[in-house]
Amino acid sequence: MVELGRTGLRVSELGLGLASVGGMFAAVPQQQAVATIDRAWELGVRLFDTAPVYGYGRSEERAGLALRGRPRPEFVLCSKVGRLIEPGGPDIQPIWAEPPPGVGPRLDYSYGATIRSFEASLERMGIDRIDILHIHDPDLDYQTASTEALRALRELRGRGTIRAISLGVNHADVAARFLRETGADGVEGVDCVLLAGRYTLLDQSGLDELLPLCEKLSVAVLAAGVFEGGVLADTADGAPHGYEKVPRAVLGRIDQLRELCRRYDVPLLAAAVQFPLTHPAVPAVVVGARSPREITEVAAWLDHHIPEAFWAALRSRP
Repeated sequence: MVELGRTGLRVSELGLGLASVGGMFAAVPQQQAVATIDRAWELGVRLFDTAPVYGYGRSEERAGLALRGRPRPEFVLCSKVGRLIEPGGPDIQPIWAEPPPGVGPRLDYSYGATIRSFEASLERMGIDRIDILHIHDPDLDYQTASTEALRALRELRGRGTIRAISLGVNHADVAARFLRETGADGVEGVDCVLLAGRYTLLDQSGLDELLPLCEKLSVAVLAAGVFEGGVLADTADGAPHGYEKVPRAVLGRIDQLRELCRRYDVPLLAAAVQFPLTHPAVPAVVVGARSPREITEVAAWLDHHIPEAFWAALRSRP
């Protein structure tokens, strides 16, 4: 277990992201979803990340089924605000397979909607508290997210209802702007950032500003999207998620990474999981899985010994 920045929370280095068990890109039966979370627990995972929009409440419901019987002090639970799940919600995302009928997300970062979203998440999960609450995709309405949603989360944290305020982002520059503009270096600030796909073997744009800023401010970064939507996995089915077609330049970089991995006898996916942890601002990675077998494989990649010579060679690449 490792310290999560200045939050006072301790987490496992491997966190389980629960978008996949909510039906992201392909349906997952409920029994399999719960078994995946149960297997993660057996492997020592104590950090779980979900969101209302994941399967339009389905991910949170399944998180509750698997976790609410566990000793509450032994795990850290994250969810998000920014989208209400309600009848006729208009902001439909086609990536969710077999979502509950008749409901959908509605984007709303207002103070009242943020509180309602948090309360609805607790009800769906049947768990007494959420430890880390992310403002989800604040770039979609930055002005409201950085004022009203943040005010609501500050109040929840001040009452001890949540332990930490976080951002859930795909864009490192948005998170850096949020930290600069909202006083992240004081008691009113953001405590951590869930950063998807911007500090990986393929994309290190988080280094431009965000990670140095987080290190300076003691803001912990949870690195997600380490496989870049499957583009690093040999098992990717056609174009990985996030790509209509994998660019030739990206394929070239992957070939170079594979050659480096062969030279040091390092599995590429082990390097992908462990790479973000080489930065002092990143205490944990959050990886999705849709079956017990998948999370078992990821845990093995995290435990795989990688020689320092490999990291040195990686850092020396142009």
